[in-house]
Amino acid sequence: MPTWNSRGLRGSTFEELLNRTNEKYRENRLALIQKIPTPITPVAIDKESRHITLAYFDQKSTVDYIGAVQGIPVCFDAKECNTDTFPLANIHEHQVAFMERFEEQEGIAFLLIFFTHRNEFYYLRFAELMRFWERAKEGGRKSFRYDELDPGYFLPEAGGLFVPYLDMMQKDLASRD
Repeated sequence: MPTWNSRGLRGSTFEELLNRTNEKYRENRLALIQKIPTPITPVAIDKESRHITLAYFDQKSTVDYIGAVQGIPVCFDAKECNTDTFPLANIHEHQVAFMERFEEQEGIAFLLIFFTHRNEFYYLRFAELMRFWERAKEGGRKSFRYDELDPGYFLPEAGGLFVPYLDMMQKDLASRD
């Protein structure tokens, strides 16, 4: 069972950028997105500082963020990648199943990927994720490469926003009509 101090803090910088972006969206009344905490069971607590020093994840989490954008239900997960190959093992089957059910309920689900070595953010549409997911299930690559991604879904830099994903979400929704 993974412990929070060995894997749980990976991506914390990216998540902080997302949290600040979501604060801006909330302040401008564009979106209301909440970070979903992962439930943990503390195992060891430092008695002096009263900080948890060792814990285990209680259950499988669904996605990192959930909320609404202009009345549209939204859920997404944030992932980091430090190479040009993203392993699908970084996405769990229960997360894909949750996102699939979310989409069935007329919500929108996606991944935001931070390619740290390139300092680039990518909006991975759920349909694009499913294409890679199905390929792997059929015996194909268990990853996808940077050069396989749709260049139109890399996030542009935007003044005052760290991870400006709303424009890509709007583009995603428009492509579904």
